[in-house]
Amino acid sequence: MVALDRPVDEPKVAPPPEPQPELTAATIEVPSVTEPTVAEPQAPPEPAPVPEPEPEPEPEPEVIEEPAVELEKPAPAAGRLARLRARLAKSNNVFSKGLLALLAQDDIDEDVWDEIEETLLMSDLGTDPAMELVDRLKERVTVEGTRDPEAVRTMLREELIKMVDPTMDRRLAATRKDGKPAVMMVVGVNGVGKTTTVGKLARVLVAEERNVILGAADTFRAAAAEQLTTWGERVGVETVRSEQEGADPASVAFSAVEAGIQQEADVVLVDTAGRLHSKANLMEELGKVKRVAEKQAPVDEVLLVIDATTGQNGLMQAKVFTEAVDVTGIVLTKLDGTAKGGIVVAIQRQLGVPVKLIGLGEGADDLAPFETEAFVDALIAS
Repeated sequence: MVALDRPVDEPKVAPPPEPQPELTAATIEVPSVTEPTVAEPQAPPEPAPVPEPEPEPEPEPEVIEEPAVELEKPAPAAGRLARLRARLAKSNNVFSKGLLALLAQDDIDEDVWDEIEETLLMSDLGTDPAMELVDRLKERVTVEGTRDPEAVRTMLREELIKMVDPTMDRRLAATRKDGKPAVMMVVGVNGVGKTTTVGKLARVLVAEERNVILGAADTFRAAAAEQLTTWGERVGVETVRSEQEGADPASVAFSAVEAGIQQEADVVLVDTAGRLHSKANLMEELGKVKRVAEKQAPVDEVLLVIDATTGQNGLMQAKVFTEAVDVTGIVLTKLDGTAKGGIVVAIQRQLGVPVKLIGLGEGADDLAPFETEAFVDALIAS
């Protein structure tokens, strides 16, 4: 056996082929197909906007300066009294035009005295005062035995002054007391010039350099508050009013007095309603206004306005009002040529209340304090 020196070559075996990866859907790349781009139709170009014309600058508003309200200056008391005396003297009253002529006759018999009495009755003097004055004059004519016109005028003047009664206190309570204003209520039926009288009285007080507040408590008459406000504006006086027609008059009076206290006014003037349908309604309404106002301050004056041209009818009205409230003074309006001066005596005699103010016309300053001697002198002026 023969030993072999060289290794026997092992037969060459070909290496197995490398495994190929399996083809799956994930490994197959499919080239993307790009769709052709279709051009969208182009919209026609919009026309270029036409620029709007610039607005013309507005002209600056013209500033109109309103003229400052010039307050009226009320006439002083002396000037008003002089004018009232002159107008009363020119009026066709029975004292200057008839009575003096009768008294100056040479022979005054009973028929003449009857005519004198009738003349006095025509003056609204009243029956009792007329008979009383005739008796006084008859006695003096008999005793003095004179027919001189000046002597007769003096006799008549003296007797009339006595009847008008100069001892009555005719001063208005228009002074602050205890740090509160004087409060005046003005009452009267509609148509006597009540609201106008309040406005005129405000002028009288302003002329005396008093600070005044007005209270428009006549809430039942639509124009009353506006009318009173106008009067106040003319002399620079504030008016307290309600914007609601038919509001409670007592609440307006309360507010007016409250404003007067806050503003330290001298006087608060309260206008009241006159359109009351019955005596009971009158007493209730006016009494309430006074009571409510006095929760703030005492009511110092209750002035009753009477139209002198109503004569004896005015006396009936006065009685009703004095029963409703405590009237402290009379304001006698329209005492012009159509009225008769004797009504002053008649009212004072029946009511026991003095006439404190008189008015002879529609002018703003045709209201003045009543003065006994000046009034009588105007009545008998020739």
